[in-house]
This record gives sequence, structure tokens and C-alpha cells, in this order.
Amino acid sequence: MSTADTTAAPEAHATVESAVRAQLAKALGGKRGIVEAAVPTIAFTGMWLATKDLKTSLIVSIASAVVLLIIRLVQRSTPQFVLNSLVGIGIGAIFAARTGEAKDVFLPGIYYNAAYAAGMLLSVVVRWPIVGFLVGSVTGDPTAWHKDPGLVRLCTRLTWFLLLPCLIRVVVQLPLYWADQVATLGIMKIALGWPLQVAGLGAMLWLLARGRTPIQPGTAQPAG
Repeated sequence: MSTADTTAAPEAHATVESAVRAQLAKALGGKRGIVEAAVPTIAFTGMWLATKDLKTSLIVSIASAVVLLIIRLVQRSTPQFVLNSLVGIGIGAIFAARTGEAKDVFLPGIYYNAAYAAGMLLSVVVRWPIVGFLVGSVTGDPTAWHKDPGLVRLCTRLTWFLLLPCLIRVVVQLPLYWADQVATLGIMKIALGWPLQVAGLGAMLWLLARGRTPIQPGTAQPAG
């Protein structure tokens, strides 16, 4: 990457708020990416409710993700979010196929959310909140933001908004997993998936809309 490329990013975003908003929109993949992430789970849960057959439910779920992938490829648009969904259902299928338990389709997702929540909580505790590295990815310096206490406080609040949906999913889904409630697990995964993510994003955007924190450390005027 040329010097011009590395210096263009900071100029594109004058404030931390605009930088984080742009990165979050990119990470979620917009409305289409959110829908694509939910389709395989909807397909699996629907087939399980209809047939109570693990193999059929897995085949339909994986097939739905493959169809979405083919559509993306035909349209020559980025397949990233479909691939993420396909990998997720694929790992869940491996878990379930090894045990013969339909509920194990959801176990990798529970592990993922638990690990993600733990990692973000640790980042907050040590005062290196994960969202700060989103700022660093824009400025070209991954750690410069940490020199400004105002930026650290703002990024800590934003990290909590990312952490809480993951924690809620684990708290709700783990007891259902232990109770072998497969259909309810599927419903809760959908209900606590993109709706909860959108709620968390909405809370982040609300906080971000309240302030204009300069992107350069040392001159921060964070929200609230």
C-alpha cells in the first residue's frame, strides 16, 4: 500500500463517531447480510419442527446457504456474509453429526458468543476496549487512540453495547441447550440474532450521535 493510501483513511473520517459507524456498517453487511445470516437457522428450525429428522434438517439448512452463495456469485457481489453463515452451519452440522443430537447444531454458536463476550469483557477490564481498534484501523495506528482518556471512555461504552447481546444469547440459550429444547433454541437464536444485534447497534448509534470526538488523539470531546 502506498503512502497516499495510508494517509487517506484518517482524512475520510473527521471524527471517531463517523469512523465507528462506517466500520460497523461494513461489519454487519447491511440488511441483506443480516438476512443471509438468519436463513440457515430458519431453515433448520423449520425442518426440525416439521420432520424431527436431524439429517434432513441439516441438508435443507446447508442447501439454503449454498443457494444464497450461488446468488451472490452470479450477481458478482461479495459472498463474505453468506460464507460466514455457511461456515457457521457447517461447524454446527459437524458437532450434531458426531453426537446425533440436534441441539448440538447450536453449541458452536453458544461457544462463540461466550468467547466473544469474555474477550470483550477482558478488553474493558484492562482498559483496551475492542472498539478502540476500529478507530485504530481507520487512523492507521492501531494503538494511538489509547493515549486519549476521552477516546478510551467512549470506546469502552461502545464495547459494552457489543458485549451485552453476546452475553444475553449465552444466558438465554445455554439453559435451553441443557434442557434439550431444540425448537426453542432455534427460535431464540433467530430472535436473539439480528434483532438483538440491531438493538445493540441502535444504542451505539445513539451514543455516537451525541458527540463529535476528533479522530486525532489529544483533542477528544467525547459524547456524554
